[in-house]
Amino acid sequence: MTSKFARFILATTFVLSVTALAQTGSAAAPLPAAPSATAPAPTSAGGTRVGTINIQEAIVATNEGQRDFEALNKKFEPKRTELKALSDEVDNLKKQLNTQGDKMNDDARGSLVKQIEQKQKVLTRSSEDAQNDYQGQQGEVAQRILQKMAPLLVKYAGDNGYGVIIDTSNPWPNGPVLWAGASVDITKALVDAYNAQSPVAPPATSAAKPSGAAKPSGAAAKPAPAAPKPQGTEPPK
Repeated sequence: MTSKFARFILATTFVLSVTALAQTGSAAAPLPAAPSATAPAPTSAGGTRVGTINIQEAIVATNEGQRDFEALNKKFEPKRTELKALSDEVDNLKKQLNTQGDKMNDDARGSLVKQIEQKQKVLTRSSEDAQNDYQGQQGEVAQRILQKMAPLLVKYAGDNGYGVIIDTSNPWPNGPVLWAGASVDITKALVDAYNAQSPVAPPATSAAKPSGAAKPSGAAAKPAPAAPKPQGTEPPK
């Protein structure tokens, strides 16, 4: 997956040895300045099975993930509405310039162009700020869940004889996995294990949990973007 959602979970696809995972105490590289998750020693460090997991899907599919990402989306809804209104205003001014610009005198046309440029700058800056803030808070949610998920992954792998767990969040050609059968995918099993120990109840309208794909799909269910992207910074001539 090459979306921005991947940035706050993993920098690259990872291949984990169960023993190494227990020693490092984390199923993935933590965000800068975030504390590492502490994982217990695996039940069995001598496993030989190879498994796969889409760690991004696992995080989003947990009851906690569904609840917290939905809450984050609702939190940013007023900002989306605000930016959408500003984007529509800029579009309307551009249409006015396109349809009436040749009928205006130089002063009127220049004033309209300047107004468009100013509002476009505000839109661009506000959109970028909102997007960065939204992604930062996404990262905080994902990291919190990942820290609690890491020891569960270690325990599941040890209990079931896994020596290596491969993340399939990044599909080929961005990741190393060409194809993986559903029989080796532990994404749903890990989500179920996480939910079993979590006090968070399933959402009233729960998204379907990952069931393991014949080949990795790569993309997790993504929370809605924080704001519409501005369509450019220059008004039409």
